[in-house]
Amino acid sequence: MFSSWLAPFKVKAFRLQWPAALVTVWALEMETLILGWYVLVETGSVVLLTRCGASLYLGTLVAPLLGVVADRIGHRNTLVLMRGWYTVLAAILLASAHAGALSPAIVLVLALLSGLVRPSDLAIRSAFMAGTLPREMLTGAMALERTTIDSARVAGALVGASLFALLGIVPTYIVITCFYVVGVALTYAAGRAASALVPPAARAPLLARTSFWHQLRDGVAFVWAQPVLRAAIWLAVLVNLTAYPLSNGLLPYAAREVYLVDERGLGLLVASFAGGALVGSFGFSAVGRKVPLARLMLGSTAGWYAMIIVFAQMSHMLPGMVFLFLAGLAQSLCMIAMVVLILRAATAEVSGRVMGVRVLAIYGMPVGLLIAGWLIERIGFASTITGYAFFGLVMVLAIALRFHADLWRVEAPANST
Repeated sequence: MFSSWLAPFKVKAFRLQWPAALVTVWALEMETLILGWYVLVETGSVVLLTRCGASLYLGTLVAPLLGVVADRIGHRNTLVLMRGWYTVLAAILLASAHAGALSPAIVLVLALLSGLVRPSDLAIRSAFMAGTLPREMLTGAMALERTTIDSARVAGALVGASLFALLGIVPTYIVITCFYVVGVALTYAAGRAASALVPPAARAPLLARTSFWHQLRDGVAFVWAQPVLRAAIWLAVLVNLTAYPLSNGLLPYAAREVYLVDERGLGLLVASFAGGALVGSFGFSAVGRKVPLARLMLGSTAGWYAMIIVFAQMSHMLPGMVFLFLAGLAQSLCMIAMVVLILRAATAEVSGRVMGVRVLAIYGMPVGLLIAGWLIERIGFASTITGYAFFGLVMVLAIALRFHADLWRVEAPANST
């Protein structure tokens, strides 16, 4: 079992892509934590905190366009350009901090610029992976890929918070910028390794004879024509609107206002959620090929919401960390199962566009964050998070009933192992 789980590392392109994703996501997670804490401390405003978090995901609106670009110029080339963009923005923030000119306004602008492409990173690299690995390795590869995100949220949160607390923002951003540079170099090398495995004729642009907008329309139509893809996208919209705002934007508020801790305490909260997600990634690698995927996706989503409801009632940090850990575990199982289902249903020719449409669902997160910031100021943190989670549970049930034949029946193709 262990050797089959590691089988994707037999492919050189994956051996290079995996550490490229790891260092990139480490840097992204460190930035998310540091910038959110900086804005909250400097302004004391939960509304500005949620605006900063929302800015990191506004690029979901252009994700389908990036998916078309990736299908036209290549997934590797698109990833190199995106990660080069992160590097430039991190260098600008580093220079501003070094010059003593950094302000919440600059942070919000840079977060917005990063957010133009950041939401598409996972989608494009998943499509890149699907095009460079045999189908039988895809489930294990997605679990391994997910460990880059989850381990980065554990280590990135702890390392980022510790560096920020001990050394300040300038040394921390030197580390972040270096991580991005390494990520660009490894991504470029991974693409060269993948190209060596594909005959030149197969690498010719397949979509050059059709217009950009026609390709985008075809990607949306492909998703809409398949019930499994439609259901997965609706579920992705739901969790981004009502579940992810807690872990991807509101934890700085919980740390400072509910648990009364500093940035190191925030790092522990983030690491708790990510630690559960990391365990979920390893767990999926062990059982992912043996359980009905669609059922796992729905059941783990319901469990995720249940853990959020309990977490919202916690007034002490230790039990809060426990339920964040369990929420992270359920979240990981849900999201890996979802991505595998989508990639199984998408052909190689449209995988970039399909994943671009999937990324559109992330737009629910900035909307959810902005509404949550407004609600927290009026009804409080616990009531807002509890209301979000209860609504999410009801909608998961609605999706399960609406797509019962495609998602819940054991004999449905989506539940094949």
